[in-house]
Amino acid sequence: MFKYRAFVFLISSLFCVTHALAQVDNTLSEKAQAEIKKTLASSINLEIQSVKASPFPALVEVVTKQGLFYASKDGQFLVQGKLYGIGSNDVINHTEDSLAELRIEGLKQFSDDMIVYPAKNEKHQITVFTDITCGYCRKMHKQIEQYNELGITVKYMAYPRAGVTDQLGRLSQGFKDLRSIWCHEQPNEALTKAKLGASVAQRICESPVEAEFNFGRQVGVNSTPAIIFPNGLLLPGYRQPADLLQILESINTES
Repeated sequence: MFKYRAFVFLISSLFCVTHALAQVDNTLSEKAQAEIKKTLASSINLEIQSVKASPFPALVEVVTKQGLFYASKDGQFLVQGKLYGIGSNDVINHTEDSLAELRIEGLKQFSDDMIVYPAKNEKHQITVFTDITCGYCRKMHKQIEQYNELGITVKYMAYPRAGVTDQLGRLSQGFKDLRSIWCHEQPNEALTKAKLGASVAQRICESPVEAEFNFGRQVGVNSTPAIIFPNGLLLPGYRQPADLLQILESINTES
């Protein structure tokens, strides 16, 4: 009985705290943003892009080159994880909502750097982080014509799974291969041949591969293929053409 009463008291206390926090003014002035940036920058090695209020009044949302974090308003505590909002009828993943916005906005800077396989009668577009050493990436690409026939345009971004550099700080072979493909005068043809198992003729140029890899990591990509939909949703893994079309149509219906 004592344990039960203690449990009820704890739950009641948490409810009161949450309710009280909900009444707190959740705005964040430019001065407060700057102070939090300064505090975090001086204590941890994160490249901070923005600080703004989060749905949870006790925390602020911190967007960095290394990903999305939450911090206390005094900058003394940092949290990495997902923030969920519990409503009367559903649970909202606030972290995923914020990341979706980052993906949509961030993809704009790479619009001219993707390798695109367009559908003749385009109905949908997807952006896919890919690597030529990935088995499911190869499987997906072998069906590229099927995706296109269903009206799905596929736009590829580079994501060398082994990273940009190895443990000794040298450029990884995966990075060099993808760089060579993106530097090719006919990148579509080069990517297709590489995914069919052909060796990659090495080329060097100013390529977007490292920037695309870093952006992918920032917005939650950690494997390939990773599909980003027009609404910013990130879906890891391979999907059959018909299944992917169903997801896209479902997203269009919801929006």
